[in-house]
Amino acid sequence: MTHIPELHGEHLWLRELRATDLAAFERIHTHRLLTRFLGVDRMDARQAQDAFAQCLAQPYAHPRRRHTLAICAPGDDTMVGSMGLLVEDYGSNAMLTGLVLLPDAPVRGHGHEAGRLLMAHGFGPLGLHRIWAGHRADHTRMRDVMLAAGLRPEATLRELFHTQGRWHDVTTYAALAHEWRRSATPAEQAIVTGDHTLQAV
Repeated sequence: MTHIPELHGEHLWLRELRATDLAAFERIHTHRLLTRFLGVDRMDARQAQDAFAQCLAQPYAHPRRRHTLAICAPGDDTMVGSMGLLVEDYGSNAMLTGLVLLPDAPVRGHGHEAGRLLMAHGFGPLGLHRIWAGHRADHTRMRDVMLAAGLRPEATLRELFHTQGRWHDVTTYAALAHEWRRSATPAEQAIVTGDHTLQAV
């Protein structure tokens, strides 16, 4: 079993999904607006439950490639959003995936921090060299989130995924380990080095 330790930042923290997170997960993936810009279509309740079961099984995969984590507010372990990291089958690369925060989440405005925490874990304990992410080209507000996470613009991939009955272009960004580490906060550096006692709490 490969569990990710809790990853604590200044405004939010990440943890593995638990069985008790089903309601929040289902709320996200069946919501018309919250799924609007995701790379998968809105699910019905049964589809969301099946997807959740697959996420709960991720720590038991060998090697583990998928990491879907719950986003929580400081001092509270209630899931208020989610984000993932997909490790590619070759090289030392991974993709940040599926950042979603519930409308009433107290951590709104700090979604980039979830990405930074996952990147710190990727560039540290997972030994990754390159992490990339993307957003639908028409979701322009995500550009600021990507830049705040320390990702640099790279390209526009034409008609990369098909949702809501049409193909969508995706704007991509990436960070390299040796460059990103220079901008890491002390809490992020602690994750990179594996010294979780120094993380913000």
